[in-house]
Amino acid sequence: MSKNGKTGSKSVTVKQATLDLLRSFGIKRVFGNPGSTELPFLSDWPDDIDYVLALQEASAVGMADGYAQATRNAGFVNLHSAAGVGNALGNIYTAHRNQTPLVITAGQQARSILPLQAFLYAERASEFPRPYVKYSVEPARPEDVPAAIARAYYTAMQAPCGPTFVSIPIDDWTHATAPIEARKVSREIGPEADAMKALVAALGSAKHPALVVGPGVDRAGAVDLMVRVAEKAKASVWVSPFSARCSFPERHPQFAGFLHASPAQLSDALREHDLVVVIGAPVFTFHVEGHAAIFDGGATIFQITDDPDAAAVTPVGTSIIATMKPALSALLDLLPESKRAAPKGRTLPPAPQAADPLPVEFLLHSLSQAMPDGASLVEEVPSHRPAMQKFLPMRGQDSFYTMASGGLGYSLPAAVGMALGKPKTRTVCLIGDGSAMYSIQALWT
Repeated sequence: MSKNGKTGSKSVTVKQATLDLLRSFGIKRVFGNPGSTELPFLSDWPDDIDYVLALQEASAVGMADGYAQATRNAGFVNLHSAAGVGNALGNIYTAHRNQTPLVITAGQQARSILPLQAFLYAERASEFPRPYVKYSVEPARPEDVPAAIARAYYTAMQAPCGPTFVSIPIDDWTHATAPIEARKVSREIGPEADAMKALVAALGSAKHPALVVGPGVDRAGAVDLMVRVAEKAKASVWVSPFSARCSFPERHPQFAGFLHASPAQLSDALREHDLVVVIGAPVFTFHVEGHAAIFDGGATIFQITDDPDAAAVTPVGTSIIATMKPALSALLDLLPESKRAAPKGRTLPPAPQAADPLPVEFLLHSLSQAMPDGASLVEEVPSHRPAMQKFLPMRGQDSFYTMASGGLGYSLPAAVGMALGKPKTRTVCLIGDGSAMYSIQALWT
């Protein structure tokens, strides 16, 4: 193999090298809304990779996001030139906030007529989706396209995960190139030993510790580890503000509730805790202004995050940069069994009664009773989220998904992608009528 990762075997087309890479990466579906600049990529499409056609680009990205979260592998998206990327930008931003790994490609005009500002050309195409992609490029030569796609995949899959972008001129697909072999790139990052010992010591001496769990725990498939740590530490467990995943069973006896995105209300909820450990979330995501008394020094704050940027903006305390599984495994091994009494969790309200008109609380409770074991809920009813948190408690791992961006138009296509990614389990989309209108095209593929 040469230094650039290309094999020394006979040349293939850029298209063939790309399809072989997708197979090596375990990518079995491509989501797209293509046009004329994508036709050479689509011609003679292979039988072993499904092309999921969406009616609009935002739906294609949303479907790929849901599918990537369900399969824990990067979703591959095929968009139509600059106009298609523009239509998709809202859900690209949501994928960025969700930390969902995506490889997004978009067609570009032929290289020979780019200087003439041809119809459907994109000027400085790689700049268009920034800063909401981790890597963005239009390769300098056609033969560089497969290597760019490989780099986009490895980058998307590294913590913190996120979308990447490759702009590909229409005439690149038929050029000759050397095939690219997929490589193994490790993704887990272990915690610093001394920092973990300091956290264990703080948990041992605390009188009333709290664990604030965020979406990073569920994304990592580490909810069971999180439960074991909480039970061993005998700590109260809160959900971080605006968490887009369920990282702790909401019927667990140590589950305390959901933190508000108001600095004052969050601080009030945590005021009795002398130690706050934030795991898999920022410290903290606020939505309104106000004084955050939690930062005044009354409580010691630790954070475990796989996102160096989140650690950099944390205003107080100690941040430990590591991926969730090695960090929680180390914490579980180091942590002695606490002699504290187990904290009391929240008390769920009584079952609501039917009435006319139908109360939303009764509807959500009925849905909770009807959903089968192992079902996944994809939600976009932000105005009813407080009622949902009371009457539709989630079970934990892989049970709940929503948009971390606050942007509507995500959950309907994401539910389609989720159902494709987890065909043996039920996917339920809970969405408001207004939210549904943002991406109603997702009802057809």
